[in-house]
Amino acid sequence: MPIPPNSFNNKGNGKKNPFRFNMYWMYAIVLIFLLGMYYLDDNTITKEVDYSQFTAYAEQGGIKNLVVYGDAREAKAEISDSLASVLFKNTEYKPGSSIKPEITTTIPSTSKFDDMVDSWRVKGYFNGSVKYEKSSQFNSLLWAFGPIILMIAVWLFIMRRMSGGGSGGAGVFSVGKSKAALFDKNNSVKVTFKDVAGQAEAKTEVEEIVEFLKNPKRYTDLGGKIPKGALLVGPPGTGKTLLAKAVAGEANVPFFSMSGSDFVEMFVGVGASRVRDLFRQAKEKAPCIVFIDEIDAVGRARGRNPNMGSNDERENTLNQLLTEMDGFGSNSGVIILAATNRADILDKALLRAGRFDRQIYVDLPDLNERVEIFKVHLRNIKTAPDLDIDLLARQTPGFSGADIANVCNEAALIAARNDKKEVTREDFIAAVDRIIGGLEKRTKITTDEEKRAIAVHEAGHAAVSWNLRYANPLVKVTIVPRGKALGAAWYLPEERQITPTEALLDQLCSLLGGRAAEELFLGHVSTGAANDLERVTKQAYAMVVYYGMSDRLPNLCYYDSTGQDYGFSKPYSNERAKIIDEEVSRIISEQYQRAKDILTKYAKEHHELAELLIKREVIFTDDAARIFGPRKWASRTDEILGKNGDTPALPEASPAEGSESDNQSDSGDSPAQTPPPYNPE
Repeated sequence: MPIPPNSFNNKGNGKKNPFRFNMYWMYAIVLIFLLGMYYLDDNTITKEVDYSQFTAYAEQGGIKNLVVYGDAREAKAEISDSLASVLFKNTEYKPGSSIKPEITTTIPSTSKFDDMVDSWRVKGYFNGSVKYEKSSQFNSLLWAFGPIILMIAVWLFIMRRMSGGGSGGAGVFSVGKSKAALFDKNNSVKVTFKDVAGQAEAKTEVEEIVEFLKNPKRYTDLGGKIPKGALLVGPPGTGKTLLAKAVAGEANVPFFSMSGSDFVEMFVGVGASRVRDLFRQAKEKAPCIVFIDEIDAVGRARGRNPNMGSNDERENTLNQLLTEMDGFGSNSGVIILAATNRADILDKALLRAGRFDRQIYVDLPDLNERVEIFKVHLRNIKTAPDLDIDLLARQTPGFSGADIANVCNEAALIAARNDKKEVTREDFIAAVDRIIGGLEKRTKITTDEEKRAIAVHEAGHAAVSWNLRYANPLVKVTIVPRGKALGAAWYLPEERQITPTEALLDQLCSLLGGRAAEELFLGHVSTGAANDLERVTKQAYAMVVYYGMSDRLPNLCYYDSTGQDYGFSKPYSNERAKIIDEEVSRIISEQYQRAKDILTKYAKEHHELAELLIKREVIFTDDAARIFGPRKWASRTDEILGKNGDTPALPEASPAEGSESDNQSDSGDSPAQTPPPYNPE
């Protein structure tokens, strides 16, 4: 499902953010304060002396100028360098520097001090000026009370921040407040249902909720009640959040959006408090919609992991959510939308009727839906006129809407990297290869022996799959390293709904074709089949333990899809476990021998294919058709590949779904003599 650029991160109602105080301003204020203290001090150095010393210094001719503060009974005198050298001997003062030395003293009275100054002038001790000023206590007050005032200001600022006054309500004292973003008609949420491609059923369900809020009388006249909640469930990237964005864009009611993790904090009781605050705000603006993304963060089943009897904050938050959704209180007009891709771990009380009345499954898009999604994402991309969107959709089975958006973007980047004016089919092919297989690593050093072994291995996959009925159609085989893989055989899986036993067996045989080719044509096996063997083992165990496809253990399934009903981990005995292991080994051994039989029959064709692969490094469907002849079991995919035989596509992913019709499979011909080891020379 496409993901337009608009998102729920557009907070506010379109207005500019108000003026906010920045913490860095406090540092600037402190710096300005210190600079002011420095310059207000007038670059002087002062020492206080008693009156008798002051008189003695004056009679020695050490005083130059006087400033008398009559109301404060204080005198300040500028002194000579010789006297300053004695008084400030161990300080930073140096004779001739810019620092002015001064002394201060307390005088008996202004009149008596005037008489003393006159006597100094008569005797020739003092010839300087005398100024009479009012006392200036600003400097001393600034030094005395400035730091205290600054500390109080910083404390008030921090407390204001903690209480949320300067941070939009996100302070320590507002941790219990809801963090939900509010969207209403004043917000610029541009996503509508027209931007949601595919998912017609899910979109219909959500549209009905919006219609109920717009025109409730249409439903209440018939006795219907507004649903309490709807849960969007599906794999990642399928468009669950996008549907919620479309609801926000379509509904003419307030829309609250937040994540499940926003409820959980390190403080006890915060989650429950935020739930209460969220519903309080929702009730005030009812009718409205509340959207909780990734609700599994808070809605996980209770009692799974007991916390040694201590208080569990997440469970308390869930309990409060359950109470608010269907408690004694009335929440009429408030609809809860939630999204998760892990519905199996949610608490049963959260999923019962009356809370989340509807569970809307948002599945991976099918072929037709992928075509629509490609059309949405290709609107703003300059594509070649001959681009086949239907082929692109067939090349991306199992892709979500987010994956398709990534393919389109990657194709545009590849075209731009190659200085193209438009994006062509080859760019999309390279984008799919890049996303699935990783970057090409042509610089990776491989010896001729390793290259030959990789070619034999990949040709073995291709030869076996080409001659099996239910194997996925071959698209491309390459021995160019990509990501962690040294080579790959790529297929285009058929999109079917159910898988017969024969289809699973054919897929096992195809996966074992590489290892079988190594043993037959090289005379030894290597570690290159590690991923194949892992997939084979898992699928064989699934056939026996989950699907009941074993002759000795038919119609049994040991898989609990809910994960809640039983507390035991192995619901069978040791004897039954031994039988399971034996059946898995039997199935794998039979398919391995079957792969060897097919390769024995088509040894000549396999050698030709491997030699071509060594020479060209990449081969396509038409090369396999020329060597093996046309496939006996043509399908719609084979027809597509016949038209575009040189088009690579998606690597084989999970086992393709099969069909109930015509369940006959290719059991292989009778074993022939083992062919000689592969040696093209």
